[in-house]
Amino acid sequence: MKRKLLYLSLILLTLTCVANAQISTTAHDFSGNAWTDGEICIVCHTPHNADVTEANQPLWNHESTVATFTVYNNDASMNATVGQPSGSSKLCLSCHDGTVAVDNFGGATGDLSFVGDGDLGTSIGDDHPVSFTYDATLATADGGLYDPTSQTSGLGGTITVDMLADGKVECSSCHDVHDDTHGNFLLMSNDASALCLTCHNK
Repeated sequence: MKRKLLYLSLILLTLTCVANAQISTTAHDFSGNAWTDGEICIVCHTPHNADVTEANQPLWNHESTVATFTVYNNDASMNATVGQPSGSSKLCLSCHDGTVAVDNFGGATGDLSFVGDGDLGTSIGDDHPVSFTYDATLATADGGLYDPTSQTSGLGGTITVDMLADGKVECSSCHDVHDDTHGNFLLMSNDASALCLTCHNK
């Protein structure tokens, strides 16, 4: 039993070190700021007293945005219904919409906000739409999208498996908040528009 616990501890330590190595020194590493007490994960996650009021918030520790967003709707041919950001997109916007301070976590009220490219604001109608269902029906109706249930993503599985959250396009469909290997926290390189062309049949 002790040997099994030792192996489990080593596996968890390895996974923690890998995650920290990926986020360490990136724009999402706030551990150098006094308000984080040197911790990397605490701005978004906590092992105790997490916010579980919204689904799919993994041990969430940050104040969630309650803003109403102006969303993408200027494509008359778009066959998807784009609603208010939800899921992981709402989590991302809880720092990047400019209405919630980055240091609003753990019940504390902060005053630091992203500026420049990091501040998307609440008018996201000029950004790629998020929080809409992307399935075979949409791909067929659109004519310019691959069927996500059968098209490989380049990440090992299909678009549905590797890039969608509950069947929806979210910020996490293109970005990995924990890994900046490809720049801009992209899931893969976008050289020659490779990331875009994973879903868009152009």
